[in-house]
Amino acid sequence: MNKKSSRLKRAKRTRCRIKTIDAVRLSVHKTSQHIYAQIITSDGAKTIVAASTLEKEFKAKATSNVDAAREIGKLIAERAIQSNIKAIAFDRSGYKYHGRIKALADAAREGGLEF
Repeated sequence: MNKKSSRLKRAKRTRCRIKTIDAVRLSVHKTSQHIYAQIITSDGAKTIVAASTLEKEFKAKATSNVDAAREIGKLIAERAIQSNIKAIAFDRSGYKYHGRIKALADAAREGGLEF
């Protein structure tokens, strides 16, 4: 098994667990240059809100560091609260909970999301 297939296996296991509790989920994806976050309905059919470092206000800044992840976390929390979403399940997509993933999650909690 290579690194990517192991991560996807962990992600699948987490998503199955989230489906059983029937919760709206905050899904995170990261690449070497960007980070993406989206809030998805409990059945996975629709994306409610999304934020990423590809948006215009992040183009001039560094997009692959912990500070950018913090800003995305704040932005996704703000957009979720505007859409009347407060309680979510955090789907880290199989990534380890440290660095950019942890920064995004902490900023989302500070922004008012509960998970």
